[in-house]
Amino acid sequence: MGCSNCASKNDGLPKGCKNNGSCGVDSCNKLTVFDWLSDLELPSGVEKFDAVEIRFKNGRKSFFRNTENLSLSIGDVVATETSPGHDIGIVTITGELVKVQMRKKKLDPYAAELPKVYRKANQKDIDVWEEAKAREEKVKVRAREIAIRLQLKMKISDVEFQGDGSKAIFYYTAEERVDFRQLIKEFAYEFKVRIEMKQIGFRQEAARLGGIGSCGRELCCSTWLTDFRSVKTSAARYQQLSLNPLKLAGQCGKLKCCLNYELDSYLDALKDFPRQDQKLITEKGEAVCQKIDIFKSKLWYAYRDDYNNWIELDTEAVKTILKAQRNNKPVASLEEFIEDKPVVNVDFENVVGQDSLTRFDKPKGRNKNKGKRRHKRKRSPQKNKSTNAKQKS
Repeated sequence: MGCSNCASKNDGLPKGCKNNGSCGVDSCNKLTVFDWLSDLELPSGVEKFDAVEIRFKNGRKSFFRNTENLSLSIGDVVATETSPGHDIGIVTITGELVKVQMRKKKLDPYAAELPKVYRKANQKDIDVWEEAKAREEKVKVRAREIAIRLQLKMKISDVEFQGDGSKAIFYYTAEERVDFRQLIKEFAYEFKVRIEMKQIGFRQEAARLGGIGSCGRELCCSTWLTDFRSVKTSAARYQQLSLNPLKLAGQCGKLKCCLNYELDSYLDALKDFPRQDQKLITEKGEAVCQKIDIFKSKLWYAYRDDYNNWIELDTEAVKTILKAQRNNKPVASLEEFIEDKPVVNVDFENVVGQDSLTRFDKPKGRNKNKGKRRHKRKRSPQKNKSTNAKQKS
C-alpha cells in the first residue's frame, strides 16, 4: 500500500513521494515495518499492549507509553514526551508487535521509565514541525562552515530539529576526540536553539544519508538493515574474493555488509574441503594447491617443479591421496585421478555471412549489369533512326 503521492501519472510513470519523510501510511520510508500481527484478535480479558513505536527523522525510532489510551494507528502524527519540550513523530507499530520489538532490542516491555505520548498532533504542532524541518538543510550548511573555520577534525553529516523547534541535534563523525566547546557556543549564538552533539559511526552516517550501492539498489543500511554486524576480511577470503579495498568497501568506507550474507553457505561448503595449505606427496613429487572452486568441489594442484601445469581434482580424490599419504603409502602421481571428460566437438555454422574479417576492406567491384544498361541507352538512339529510315523508304 502506498500513499496517493506515490501513485502513477496518467502516462504510467511514477510521480515519486512528495512527503519528504512524512508519508501518511509509512510505506515509502526507510525501515518500513509490516505489522503481521494486526489481523490477530486478542483472547478475551487481555488488554491491548499500551506501548507504541514511533519513528523520527531518517529511521530513528523509540518506544513510548500510551498512557492516555489514545486510539492510535500506523501513520498517525503524535506529540511525544522529551526533555525539554515535546517532539513530533509518526507511529510505526502498535499492539503486540511492539512487545516483540522491545524484547528483540533487549528492553523491558513493562518498564515504568518509558516516555509517554501526549496527544495526537494538531495543525499548529504540524506547522511548527514543518518549519523546523525546513531549516535543517540551511543550518547544516552553516554549521559545516563554522566547523571548518574553527579547524575541527570532524564532519557534520546531518541535523535534526526537535518537533517544537527548541532543540537541534547535530550528528557528526570524527576519527579522534574533538573539543567542540567553542563550537557549541557559536552554534547556540547563531541558531538560537539548544544544541546537542551526537557522534555516530561511519556506517550510521551512510544509513542516515542513504544512497545507491554498486549493485544498483538502495543501500541495505538505509532501507531494511537494522543492526550492523562486524565484517572481517576473512569473509572475503572464504568467498575467494580478491582483497581489493575499492571493490570491497561501501560508501561508508568500511567493508560491505553484504559480504556476510552468503558467508554461512560458503562455510558449510568448505567443511568437506581439505585444508588448502596441506601438500600432496606422491612418488612423482610434491604438489601444492593453487586454486579451489567451492560449489563445484574442485581443487587444482601443481607440482613444485612444474607450476604452469595445473591438475584438476575433486575433493574425494584429494581425500584418497591424503589418506594414502598418512598410511605412508603415497600414490604414484596425481594424473591417476584425473577424470576423463568427453570431448564435445562443436560445429560453428556461418549464419550471418561473417566468414571473412576483411570482407569490408576489399574495394567495391564494378557492376557489370549497370555497365550493360548504360551501353544499351547509348545505342538506343541509333536504333530509332534506322527504324525511322526504313519507314520512310
